[in-house]
Amino acid sequence: MTDHAQAAPTPSDNLAAAFQIEGWPVRGRLVRLGEAIDKILSAHAYPEPVAALLGEACVLAAILGSSLKFEGRLLVQAQGDGPVRYVVADYGTDGTLRGYCRFDPDEVAAASEGFARPGAKALLGQGMFVMTLDRGADFERTQGITPIEGESLSLAAEHYFQQSEQIPTRVHLAVGEIMTDSGRSWRAGGALIQLIAGDAARGSTEEAWDRSRALFQTLADDELLDPTISPETLLFRLFHEDGVRLEDARPLTAQCRCSKDRIAAVLGSFDPAERADMVEDDGKIRVTCEYCATVYAIDPEEAVAAAAAAD
Repeated sequence: MTDHAQAAPTPSDNLAAAFQIEGWPVRGRLVRLGEAIDKILSAHAYPEPVAALLGEACVLAAILGSSLKFEGRLLVQAQGDGPVRYVVADYGTDGTLRGYCRFDPDEVAAASEGFARPGAKALLGQGMFVMTLDRGADFERTQGITPIEGESLSLAAEHYFQQSEQIPTRVHLAVGEIMTDSGRSWRAGGALIQLIAGDAARGSTEEAWDRSRALFQTLADDELLDPTISPETLLFRLFHEDGVRLEDARPLTAQCRCSKDRIAAVLGSFDPAERADMVEDDGKIRVTCEYCATVYAIDPEEAVAAAAAAD
């Protein structure tokens, strides 16, 4: 008798998935994040608007990165001259996510006055939206850059696809906190739809795109964030008249790629005098990971040995 492995159940949270509307020239992707985004955002004492911006970047990276057909990473970045200097989300095709922000707390507080939550444009100011594909050491990185347009990362992403790839795209991102038995917890979600180019067989796609956009615009933030609404239910609410199916769902986890050995090797590559200036009273060099806030205490001798091993 042959044993058949059971298919893994579709996750209902911390997932990225494609979806297809039956008979429509429109493709879509859906992301739901619970524990994963809470771990990323709770690692730092971010002001609420900064945490929300980083959460949006992480959702966007997962939406776009989960469609890649190769092993590697996708980085979604935005940088400008506003209170938030830099936001980056790093998605690995193994389903891992990490991200962080650099910001000026006083400037963020000033920009938040009079706003329930300032958007990406108010926080980032004038700057650039960047997407980077990293396929590993054997390939050159590829990068697309467009100016930050609109008041949200959703609009920045739509502008990127329109300018760089001429693909009509709509994006909806949502980030917020909910109350749980253990206290407040961050959640995030997002969805994307894109028009598939028409051809002689399909004919004009304009009517289908107009209809799908109209239905997509009814999607509410609380639907994306509510943990009691399954991905299947959410999509059914939007596209039930035509039928919609969820495909290729894969789990997402918050996971940093930092390690003591990697950081020690970097320290070991510094000039000895520069490295000596970093030693604290107990003889250790302490380095805090910008992504996950883990603090590493490293002996200078460890750093030299790690650098030698890396060579």
